[in-house]
Amino acid sequence: MITTSHQDDAAPVATGRAGTRGVLVSMCLSLVLVVASVSALNLALPDLAIDLSASNSALTWIADAYTVALAAFVLPLGAIGDRLGRRDVLVVGTVVFGAASLAASFTDSTSTLIAWRAVMGLGAAMIMPGTLSTITAAFPPEQRAKGVATWSGFAAAGAIIGMLVAGALLEQFSWRSIFVTSAATALAAGLAAALLAPNTKDAHPHRPDVAGAVTTAVAIGTLVYAIIEGNEQGWTDPVVIGAFVVTVVSFAAYAVLGLRTEHPLLDPALFGIRGFRAGAVTVLVQFMAVFGFFFVGLQYLQLILDYSPLKAALALVPVALAVLPTSQLTPHLVNRVGMKAVMSAGLFLLAIGLYVISFLGVDSGYLPFLGGLVLAGFGIGLSGAVGTAAITGSLGRGQQGVASAMNDTTREVGSAIGIALMGSIYGSHYRSSLPDSVDRLPADAAESVRHSAAAGLHVADHLGARGAALADGVKSAFMDGLSASLIAVSVIVAAAAIGALLRAPKTPPTAD
Repeated sequence: MITTSHQDDAAPVATGRAGTRGVLVSMCLSLVLVVASVSALNLALPDLAIDLSASNSALTWIADAYTVALAAFVLPLGAIGDRLGRRDVLVVGTVVFGAASLAASFTDSTSTLIAWRAVMGLGAAMIMPGTLSTITAAFPPEQRAKGVATWSGFAAAGAIIGMLVAGALLEQFSWRSIFVTSAATALAAGLAAALLAPNTKDAHPHRPDVAGAVTTAVAIGTLVYAIIEGNEQGWTDPVVIGAFVVTVVSFAAYAVLGLRTEHPLLDPALFGIRGFRAGAVTVLVQFMAVFGFFFVGLQYLQLILDYSPLKAALALVPVALAVLPTSQLTPHLVNRVGMKAVMSAGLFLLAIGLYVISFLGVDSGYLPFLGGLVLAGFGIGLSGAVGTAAITGSLGRGQQGVASAMNDTTREVGSAIGIALMGSIYGSHYRSSLPDSVDRLPADAAESVRHSAAAGLHVADHLGARGAALADGVKSAFMDGLSASLIAVSVIVAAAAIGALLRAPKTPPTAD
């Protein structure tokens, strides 16, 4: 089983041609590629809704296919990187990612786009574990906390970077340009990793845990499927109930088999370590809130405030301005007041920020949105850095690939669940809040309005003077869905904050 006592067994590694700075630059470039691809496409959702006639459910799958594949495969691929070499697996991942992204730029249907997004997620799962594990394995102990904090800051800010690039592209080109740019960035990231980073690996690799890989992948995939389709088909639909049953059985099988396997993919006993457990929950909940918010919040800026894609992306920059310096200060705050206090404070700030935004109305404008955004940004900076440090600090240096993959898994599972949960709650409340006048529209037009708010406003634009009332109704329904989804996730984040306050250790774990 994975333990916390073998860090010193890892062989010393070189830091690459440009030292630790080169390692940090190359790994953060790959990190930003992966994270940006989660968020960048959110800016194109209104265009996809019209161009590909995508419903709210299809839009959720387009956004989530990537994160589901990433979440399902990041843990086993992280273990493969530990065994074969983290940089080498990362470089292969950039090739898979780039090829799939280029293919996605030529798609003309939602189903094909969803499929290529899933392949991109597979490539991302090969890339992601190598970023943090290479930093923690190559950096000396006295610099590791700073390296992890920088990684954590870029992990959060990468989403904003992706949206800024996507926004600039959408000002001049179609949504397809996002995928072409992602393919070019994947090529640059692969070259940077090959030239600047060492090929670190576990000094004592173990036999692959196939059962653990299969059970975790199935559990994550069926959970997200059940959440999305439960809202679409009904929570009592036999297929949805069956998916939830498979999820529970798969997680249970992972726990039972993991405890009986000599070298499991991820030892279930690790969740008995308070710091590891607290870090995993914190990162999962944080990313559930952040990427669920991006999914619905960007549509608020574009559909309600009528911002262009670039302006919408710029409107979220205050998050990055709050996250980056806060994540850098987090190690010092942990030393002064303890991990428990920083972890719970970060989650409380995130919950409060989202709850503030839930009170917005159609005429609220940007400033109240900004207020909640800044509060959430400070919370993200605190909770992300301390959560990641808690996970990586709980395992030895020789197991940093699995520690990194666990951190990535919680991030991506959280992102996938957040998009599915908030997208489903938003979609359900949006449809139920539409005015009765929608039923009097021609059948095709009415169906378009029910599919998405973007399509609804597009229909209203073509109705002339009669469209004003429909546009008002669509916007009001959108705000009902936005508020309901934000309240739901803020309650979950607040509950996690209380849990951290009660159960997280005061001092961070150390496994040097």
